Amino acid sequence: MKDIFIVGSKGIPAQYGGYETFVDNLVTRQENKNIKYHVACMTFNKETRHYDYNGADCQEIHIPNIGGAKAILYDLKALDWALKEIKANNMRNGLIYILACRIGPFIKSYIPKFHKYGFEVWVNPDGHEWLRAKWSKPVRKYWKVSEGGMVKNADLLVCDSKNIEKYIQTTYAKYKPNTTFIAYGADINSSNLSQDDSKVREWFSKFDIKENNYFLIVGRFVPENNYETMIREFMASDVKQDLVIITNVEKNKFYEELKEKTHFDKDKRVKFVGTVYDKDLLKYIRENAFGYLHGHSVGGTNPSLLEALGSTKLNLLYDVGFNHEVGEDAALYWSKENGSLKNLLEEAIKLTQEQIDDFGKAAKKRVQDEYSWEKIVKRYEDQFLQ
Repeated sequence: MKDIFIVGSKGIPAQYGGYETFVDNLVTRQENKNIKYHVACMTFNKETRHYDYNGADCQEIHIPNIGGAKAILYDLKALDWALKEIKANNMRNGLIYILACRIGPFIKSYIPKFHKYGFEVWVNPDGHEWLRAKWSKPVRKYWKVSEGGMVKNADLLVCDSKNIEKYIQTTYAKYKPNTTFIAYGADINSSNLSQDDSKVREWFSKFDIKENNYFLIVGRFVPENNYETMIREFMASDVKQDLVIITNVEKNKFYEELKEKTHFDKDKRVKFVGTVYDKDLLKYIRENAFGYLHGHSVGGTNPSLLEALGSTKLNLLYDVGFNHEVGEDAALYWSKENGSLKNLLEEAIKLTQEQIDDFGKAAKKRVQDEYSWEKIVKRYEDQFLQ
């Protein structure tokens, strides 16, 4: 039996988030019974639970709500928990799998403690967290230093994007990092909802939206997802469809700056509709969009992009390495150059239904061939048991 401790997700069952969804699928779709998962789960409650979830041993780790630093503290406390479990149960030759590069300055002291029991320490480096505009310069500097520490000390780095793996190998060549590529996963099953379902009709009626008559954006409301470019270019186009934006929009500084720069509030086509946590409803909204706009510029294999390829026929992606790697010829691409997305939108609405259907088939095939959860979970299990 191989014991695998997973540190860094907020926990399972997944409520939201890429890492949480990944861990949930890894556990619930487990095929090989020679693996025992132990999953750290974050909680702000002082009374912590220890529970079973689909065979996984889950332990809540209490963290005080201290802002951004809480994620670092959480990872360190989770490693302490893992080490305690290994000692108490006399475990040998397992794995510690750390998701993201938050604890680079501290990881070196933990490595020999786990090696003493034959446990390797693996890291998923995620995307370029140090490039995210939401962080201040000192925090971005910390992220970069932390990334270097994780790369230098990990026994293996599991990259969910070939572009991220290339970046790790190139940037940190002096450390001779040991890397492998295993992508993120997605489903291509259809929504269980129909056009006549009450929750469908209520949502579409509330925002005055019609099926197949809108372009869709789904993603976190942060500058590096290129909201300004997408909104500005859409407003400059002569498309008649709406631009429906599903995001955790708050009337914050970024929102006000965006409104000031683009005056999107003067364009009736641009509709911020908040978040949609109902997975079936969100899938239905994706399936019935005329097209999907993806502007993510930071990260690896992005979960919302895979969901779009599995659900929406026509996908218009920001042309950066890891987006192109996923979409290949099943999508269309735009750049930040003035007029690039505007022109692509105006070309997209002239496509025939047959051309749109062909893009949809190619997109689903990309997900089926390379990103299905069944294949991703099997690759992980094979890697864990090598």
